Amino acid sequence: MDTVVSVAGLVKRYGDVTAVDGISFEVGRGEIFGLLGPNGAGKTTTVECIEGLRVPDAGRIEVLGEVPSPANYALKSRLGIQLQGTAFLSRLTVEETLRLFAALYPRHRSIRELIEFAALGEKRRAQVGKLSGGQRQRLAVALALVNDPELLVLDEPTAGLDPQARRALWELILSLKGEGKTVLLTTHYMEEAEYLCDRVLILDHGRIIAQGSPEALIAEHFRETPIEVVLADAGADVDLSSLPGVERAVGDGEEVVLYSAAPVETIQALSDLSRRGTIELRDLRLRRISLEDVYLLLTGRRIRG
Repeated sequence: MDTVVSVAGLVKRYGDVTAVDGISFEVGRGEIFGLLGPNGAGKTTTVECIEGLRVPDAGRIEVLGEVPSPANYALKSRLGIQLQGTAFLSRLTVEETLRLFAALYPRHRSIRELIEFAALGEKRRAQVGKLSGGQRQRLAVALALVNDPELLVLDEPTAGLDPQARRALWELILSLKGEGKTVLLTTHYMEEAEYLCDRVLILDHGRIIAQGSPEALIAEHFRETPIEVVLADAGADVDLSSLPGVERAVGDGEEVVLYSAAPVETIQALSDLSRRGTIELRDLRLRRISLEDVYLLLTGRRIRG
């Protein structure tokens, strides 16, 4: 695998706070690689060091065979970066905005091609300030592609979008992989990471707590079936974690997820409790294990946007 990003022993401190604590990983050419973790885990600092916006206190980073730094403009011209919040000139049209960014590079992709890629053909003459949230995010990704970069860095590309707009952007990102682009993205949406990423790395408190493909991480940490239980009474004095087959329970109050090695026995026990009136079930459903289950197991935290 041709390595595009190589990080070894990366350390970055802010005063007495160690934001990134000796992490190492590689990103291969043509893959979509996800950085995951709670707020404050060190994702943004790691990405900023890779982009050359911050200088590490220790460790080594190579991006496309070069050492990133604030002064390495040759490397920056080979990167495409989409920030979580992109500031646009609201009175410029979509086409004018793309032409403005294109003028900053010695060579660039076709403006028509970028507009078609972002599905903004009907909005090419619309002012950016009048675009919807999903259209603005697609434009932000198109701007990151203006210079035809070898590595694309996407910082929470679908934050704040509705489900339809999010799905549309997912398909655009997957199409980049089809072009042979390498994509490094951060996200708080575990469904997004599972759908898009070939591999993910989970950070917490500046350290790596897991890395691998979503499928491999799921297989490594879970053999049980999740059963989502919604009770009518949050105060029901019943220890659901002690039911037959249950290996662990996550949540409290009205909503609990039971991870069962014997789901039939667990559901039978829940049914018996409901029939006797010990609990009142509002909802009960089985689902497959997801990357979100792994994330919550390892970080012990609810996902925060």
